[in-house]
Amino acid sequence: MALNWINPEDYSFNSFLLLERFQIQLMMKSGGWRNDKTEWRYSIGVALNANPVIAWYFKQRCPECASLVDEVMADAPMLTDATEIRKAEIYALISVEDFTIYTTPEKMEINCDFIRGWNKERLFDLTDLTGKTVLDVGAGSGRLAFAAAEKASWVYASEPVGTMREFMRDKIMREGIENIRVLDGLVTELPFPDGTFDVVMSGHVFGEDWDAELAEFTRVCKHGGWLLNCPGDSVGNILPQPELTKRGWEEIHYIGNYGKDVFIHRKQNL
Repeated sequence: MALNWINPEDYSFNSFLLLERFQIQLMMKSGGWRNDKTEWRYSIGVALNANPVIAWYFKQRCPECASLVDEVMADAPMLTDATEIRKAEIYALISVEDFTIYTTPEKMEINCDFIRGWNKERLFDLTDLTGKTVLDVGAGSGRLAFAAAEKASWVYASEPVGTMREFMRDKIMREGIENIRVLDGLVTELPFPDGTFDVVMSGHVFGEDWDAELAEFTRVCKHGGWLLNCPGDSVGNILPQPELTKRGWEEIHYIGNYGKDVFIHRKQNL
């Protein structure tokens, strides 16, 4: 599905040198997020053949994908026409446009609809954050974390992408924010003891492995605390999440700032 978050012409293929190990693994094993996997395989192979430094980086950074990198390169031609090479690079960049824009987090407030069109009161309506210790899982550029910090005592922003962590830390320093701490962590491997937080929240982290993700999400929340899923507003409908509701999460509906349906969810950790 096209997100329309980037103009791929604005990005060098060298942007992929900023990808994390888990991103390379997801991209290579899934073949990007677009439907035409044959076109993706051809394009990434051509692009990697033309950019051996990035191929080397992928194999060193994500050794479990090294054989797949070699395979797609072997199956693709070694082109010399710059126009055709750039066409392949652009297809690769747009096929994972969310990963691509993560290399330029400063553009996300303008380009990403779920940030640009979101009202932070939607988060505040889900539970009282005043004086609470809050964890934002998969914090991204900090949409939820910076909003929560206006009311919470402490906010911990767990984010596995280094460019995002650096962006949040720069903003914290620039704006003199004293109650946010940023650290690395995947939703399935949160670096905190059991029952640490009054509120555990996220926007876009669930879906790869619901059981493992929700188990870890719940583990770090205090008994009686709140679990929140608040994805923001979109130019398309934000759909219900039956995997949450069947596990006892409350579903809340509103019409977002783009006039589309938005479903958000919460659950008290009893």
